[in-house]
Amino acid sequence: MTPGHDLFDPASLIVAHDETHAFEAVVPPIVQTSLFTFSSYDEMVATYRGERNRPVYTRGLNPTVRLFEEMLAKLEGAEDALAFASGMAAISSTVLSFVEPGDRIVAVRHLYPDAFRLFGTFFKRMNIAVTYVDGRDEAAVEAAMPGAKLFYMESPTSWVMEAHDVGALGAIARRHGAISVIDNSWASPIFQQPLSLGCDLVLHSASKYLGGHSDVVAGVVAGPKALIDRIRGEAYPYLGGKLSPFDAWLIVRGLRTLPIRMKQHQASALEIATRLQAMDVVETVCHPGLANRLPPGLNGTSGLFSFIFREGVDVRAFADRLRLFKLGVSWGGHESLIVPGEVVLEQKAQPNSAHTFGISARSVRLHVGLEGTEALWADLEPAIHAATSAAAS
Repeated sequence: MTPGHDLFDPASLIVAHDETHAFEAVVPPIVQTSLFTFSSYDEMVATYRGERNRPVYTRGLNPTVRLFEEMLAKLEGAEDALAFASGMAAISSTVLSFVEPGDRIVAVRHLYPDAFRLFGTFFKRMNIAVTYVDGRDEAAVEAAMPGAKLFYMESPTSWVMEAHDVGALGAIARRHGAISVIDNSWASPIFQQPLSLGCDLVLHSASKYLGGHSDVVAGVVAGPKALIDRIRGEAYPYLGGKLSPFDAWLIVRGLRTLPIRMKQHQASALEIATRLQAMDVVETVCHPGLANRLPPGLNGTSGLFSFIFREGVDVRAFADRLRLFKLGVSWGGHESLIVPGEVVLEQKAQPNSAHTFGISARSVRLHVGLEGTEALWADLEPAIHAATSAAAS
């Protein structure tokens, strides 16, 4: 299903829950409580026996959190979803539910840096091996897959924005009996629905586009009920990464404007990427929409991309000259942000992390927000000229 198709109307899916709120409220109430009491001994016993499904303790089930999970499941075309206190909590809980010591994971290269560090440090101590492959090379993925327990991907990938044929990669994993997991934070369910392409599980950092306002940290995984139940039973209660009711309420608010925001992020970022590509001082623009050949299943692009300056540009001068674009990590909110690649390379990381992440010291990652395309270009263009002049002087 693709955005705009009669069977996929994200706006109608989002507002479908509005008929059920208490007191006929147009905005769902926040059930801000740590626990729920029982009216009788028999009710409590029936609940603990599993004969009744009702909230007991907010770390396990909360109505506000459940509303967000149901909305996200509908957007992704999933049977169920499970929310977490961060994207990394969603990643770690999901992967650890399906692998154990001695197993091997196949992952696409250029992963989100903290996912890469998790795989390379904590998983290494657990004797879980990780093989990295170029996700655009399906033969290489096929060759790496025999014996793997899980296949982990992003599309597009972090920083270098390599976009993959998600359906083809999911089919390879399925042929080899591996669980396929994809981080869909970049495209959001508006522009890509990996489950419909054949992936087993889809993850989001809900701090990004799902929340959309840079005021919440959260994660979520969606997929078949049997797989979500396994995560719910094996990792979720014990790792403790439970989403709070208030944070869930903030994401529910964000989901209401998700379709409109994604279209504006897409339009502004593509226009700015096109203008950057035409500048002599820019060596490469890493934006999957520029080639006009998006892989099957990727039906749009978001506001996040990167570009690489040619030698001789003063990146520090460029960053300090900007006013609308702020220096800051994360992305997906209304504001525009940059992260210089050189800054990222200075942090303590794994050996060879620059190669694995695909980060050049002359690169800049941009998140194009909602301030307006022309206003943002009026901020970028003089900053680039200032950086060029500073390098020449």
